Amino acid sequence: MISIMSDWQTIFDGAPVMTFGTGAAIFRREDLVRSMYLVRSGSVALERALADGTALTLAVARSGMALAEASLFADTYHCDAVVHDAAEVAILSRVAFLTTLSNRPEIALGLIEAYAHTIQSQRTRIEILRMRKVSSRLDAWLDLNGAPPEGQWKRVAEDIGVSPPALYRELAKRRL
Repeated sequence: MISIMSDWQTIFDGAPVMTFGTGAAIFRREDLVRSMYLVRSGSVALERALADGTALTLAVARSGMALAEASLFADTYHCDAVVHDAAEVAILSRVAFLTTLSNRPEIALGLIEAYAHTIQSQRTRIEILRMRKVSSRLDAWLDLNGAPPEGQWKRVAEDIGVSPPALYRELAKRRL
């Protein structure tokens, strides 16, 4: 595998950083795409409101991850960006982002590499979510990732698409 040495996140060096509290919206569906975002800390979910009033979480961006990168070539956002855990987010104009990619091909390749890893992770998550049993989902996740750091089981529940209580019941059966 070729590993690109350039750190694509350097695109955001010097970009203004804003702090958002839990529940804040960074952008809303149908807003014009004018900026690109890098989550520096916390977590931000991309959510789409459903007809019944619930929100479908499409993705969660955490520290070091781009937010709504799929919108780079869209006119408007197709979802809301809602802060789940208080977040610091670097914000760069889309024009400046694209200009840097055009002028710095090593950064563009680094970004492509990062997106390829994201696609692989999403494909794996889809396959895990297709499993019917909590035990099967947990087995697959643990086989791929190993035990999570202390205090991160709630994040595992989110990753495998089950409620924390359902995961904790399964863990109790296993005594993990």
